[in-house]
Amino acid sequence: MLRTKSVKLSVIPATAFRVKLNGGPSITIQRADYEQPGIASISRTSGEAIPSANTNVKKYPPEAFEEALRLTSGLPYKKQSGKRKAEKVSMDMFKQEKENVEEEIIIDSEEYLKIVDKYSDKNGKLSYDLINKDFIKFAKSSSVVRKMIEETTTAGKVKNYVVTHKFRNITGNDKLSDKQIKKMVELLDETYPKGIFKEFEAEIRRMLKANKKK
Repeated sequence: MLRTKSVKLSVIPATAFRVKLNGGPSITIQRADYEQPGIASISRTSGEAIPSANTNVKKYPPEAFEEALRLTSGLPYKKQSGKRKAEKVSMDMFKQEKENVEEEIIIDSEEYLKIVDKYSDKNGKLSYDLINKDFIKFAKSSSVVRKMIEETTTAGKVKNYVVTHKFRNITGNDKLSDKQIKKMVELLDETYPKGIFKEFEAEIRRMLKANKKK
């Protein structure tokens, strides 16, 4: 199971962390005075927490999930050593869930950690502004991107070129495969419900639109 670091809540006596299940990113909350954890999936459209059917809403009210979402927002997936009670209960509940070995390998990789470290703030949160500004700056200064724009290529192809170039440059691994890069993007995207590269993608579309008006 993949997760972010645990955070302490103030609205109830509990800790919370994000997990990655087969259905996508979720929030787990564990009270100090109640054995069963509260589980909620995270909507990919609204970013809101949707409690599971067996979550006790009296023990885990909406404001607890709201605080958990806020405190864990921007935290990239990381494997961490050590075990906590909340994790053990969560693992027991989802013992039939198979770990995604491919994602485990990516998260353990030196390349993924370099990307996370480069674009994380002092609190260890992935910076949406930092990563988008850096990618937009590169796109506007790249002669390759300029040529792609002039040839009216698709926004997806421009994004793929920039992401591939930047990731290989940051990691120092020019053999980083397209599959590895795609999986890294998927993991980073889940840090923000509407995608970590939203602003960068919007800028590419503006560049393409401006070129058509010439």
